[in-house]
Amino acid sequence: MSGQYRYLLLPLAIVFCGFSHNTLAQDAKPRPVARLVSSGPINAAPKRVSPPVTPATSPTLNEATAIERRAFEQTNEIRIKNGLPALTWDADICRMARAHSENMSREGYFSHTTPDGKRLRDRARVVGVVQFRVVAENIAYNQGYEDPGAFAVERWMLSPKHRANILSPEFQAMAIGSYVAADGSVFLTQTFITR
Repeated sequence: MSGQYRYLLLPLAIVFCGFSHNTLAQDAKPRPVARLVSSGPINAAPKRVSPPVTPATSPTLNEATAIERRAFEQTNEIRIKNGLPALTWDADICRMARAHSENMSREGYFSHTTPDGKRLRDRARVVGVVQFRVVAENIAYNQGYEDPGAFAVERWMLSPKHRANILSPEFQAMAIGSYVAADGSVFLTQTFITR
């Protein structure tokens, strides 16, 4: 092939690839997405801290969202099937979990540690939960699933660390805090505690 034709084919190849990429991108359907992270049990000695800064009320199980209630019920069904007692709902923990889910969405991160360095124990103290024997947390993000609460629990059970939190006999109470962003993405924080 002469050099003259080679230089003509290169721009045509670039143009063709550009058009084919756009055509394929238009036909693609958005797929559901999901992410999970687990923080194992943390034993903590009680510490004195200032009063909670969060003025929000602590939601009872009756005030839980459908997503929160579904994840709570699914978790307890799994515990009972595995010979463990059901966990009770902890309203203060729900308030803390909701705040964390909302913060992850608004601040654009997905972690147990906030951008300003607050870890699970720190966040518990901020809402006034200062005395506990053990606390742990699972977090999840998903988008495009019909039942985001049940889906999160299903996925947590496939992960050894998340599963360990759900099936731990150490815990007596739990709550789920969810936040649904404007784009439909769902952030869930599942917190376990024994006071």
